Amino acid sequence: MTHDPVHPLPLVAGSGLQFDLLPGSGPDLVVSFASIGSDRSRPPAYEFWNAAQAGGTRSVLFVTDARRQWGNTPDFAPLLQRALHLAQSRQNFQRILYLGQSMGGFVALAGAQIAPPTAILAISPQFSICPTVMPKESRWADWTAQIPAHRFPSVPLPEGPRRVILHGLCDDRDQAQAFPRMANCDHYLFPRLGHSDLARHLKTQSLLPALIDATLDGDRRRMGRLIATAGGERRKTDQLPR
Repeated sequence: MTHDPVHPLPLVAGSGLQFDLLPGSGPDLVVSFASIGSDRSRPPAYEFWNAAQAGGTRSVLFVTDARRQWGNTPDFAPLLQRALHLAQSRQNFQRILYLGQSMGGFVALAGAQIAPPTAILAISPQFSICPTVMPKESRWADWTAQIPAHRFPSVPLPEGPRRVILHGLCDDRDQAQAFPRMANCDHYLFPRLGHSDLARHLKTQSLLPALIDATLDGDRRRMGRLIATAGGERRKTDQLPR
């Protein structure tokens, strides 16, 4: 039985979570974790469709969460592990990248604690959506109020994978400054962009494919050039005073 290359193959589903695989020809897998999306009445759409595929040379595992739980669903860990196992059974991937923006960036980092990838590219991830950790944060309150228990009160930051984290400072300064300075992590800031602008800006500038490449390759010099082209800069020790 052949698979239609235009439509991802459903692998695993449960508790509002859906894991769908779009096979590619090469040895890399991108796991694309969706944000909350723009339509409350429907599950989030697949994200980073074109950039993640790299012209069909990469496989992409699309992860969506109709309940918008930020990875706090009890079934998230076993479903992620099952989906990765099924994907790997089809093709033995040499490198795996977790990719996401906003909620998707948070879940990409959380997922790395469950099943570590080669690298993570998190765009505008929240440090926390838990009221006891970030009491002034209310942007996603309609969704976060429906989370019965915060299994991840703050975002896990596993040390193994390479991590690239991007934040716009116009409205994400508090979330950005909550992230500690870490080894094996490059944190880049965009002073003139906001939470919802950043991924769109990178897409408009046609930089997402190159950012994915540089993250997977661990090419910090190229990453720095790309970030500078987009108007960002590496986080400095005194750049985000508390």
